[in-house]
Amino acid sequence: MSDFEFTSMIDLAAEKLGGKALLCSDDFFAEKENLLKPGRGIFIADKYTDRGKWMDGWESRRKREPGHDWCIIQLATPGKIYGVDIDTNYFLGNHPPFASVEAFNIKDADTDDYEQLKWNEILPKAALQPGSQNLFAIADHEVYTHLRLNIYPDGGVARFKVYGEVVKNWSAVGEEDEVDLAAAENGGKAVLCNDMFFSHMDNLIMPDRGINMGDGWETKRNRTLGNKDWVIVRLAHEGVISKVLIDTAHFKGNYPDSCELEGCNISDSTDQDLSSQQLAWIPILPKVKLKPDEEQLFETGMVATHAPVTHVRLSIFPDGGVSRMRLFGKPFLKNG
Repeated sequence: MSDFEFTSMIDLAAEKLGGKALLCSDDFFAEKENLLKPGRGIFIADKYTDRGKWMDGWESRRKREPGHDWCIIQLATPGKIYGVDIDTNYFLGNHPPFASVEAFNIKDADTDDYEQLKWNEILPKAALQPGSQNLFAIADHEVYTHLRLNIYPDGGVARFKVYGEVVKNWSAVGEEDEVDLAAAENGGKAVLCNDMFFSHMDNLIMPDRGINMGDGWETKRNRTLGNKDWVIVRLAHEGVISKVLIDTAHFKGNYPDSCELEGCNISDSTDQDLSSQQLAWIPILPKVKLKPDEEQLFETGMVATHAPVTHVRLSIFPDGGVSRMRLFGKPFLKNG
């Protein structure tokens, strides 16, 4: 993996995915929960609280005794970490000069006292730049569930992003169990689309329903006759899809007129261009009309029976926005 290519991977700590800031040594000026919010944080010049300047991040008070500040993060799912971003956006005279990151897999713990765990250092103490995305590749690819962000000695961090891959225990899924094979929390990933002008394709497979029109996948207006926009999702696990849910929540005057879903099976070792016209896409859901601001479930009688697939392509006609896509089915477990 080339330098910082990991930023295209899923943020395992994202609040939207289910990450949580559990505990910190101090968040006097700005709450620890801000660390896991989307974006890079904002700045409002004249906004103050009764404790001082309002900041969109995690900020501890000035330390007057030995030691350093820290924050414990519970990842949304167990995962392998390939890189982190310790973003000090808008923290200029109050950023920490240094930071380090430690990790732990809670299934190995015999205590719920996070401060007493034997943490593994995955990022040694490193210098931070003010007002910057501080990107660090992580060489330790063990599976972890919790991280401890240490800052030296104190200060503010706008966002903490943890890029990696979800590790799900598929052996715990029963032969007859149906799961959302596209869900990001299971390991699904939106990998390619032709347009995401208004909002990112990653939103399509996030948990819960979208909170507003910006929390979905939306393409720009296209006046080309017969146009279709598309997005390709790599499933969390090879499987057979039996139910398709398309949610146009909040999209009222800009929902797609119709959509269709296709699938293909590409082995992990195949390095193909997913937009290639030579890929053998098979129909899963035929072209169907959509409704505004509504969850629409398509199942038996609409969803075609097919062999297991690893990728799907959702096409929308002619353009517009979809909040969420759920693809329920059975994972194809080759060893039972």
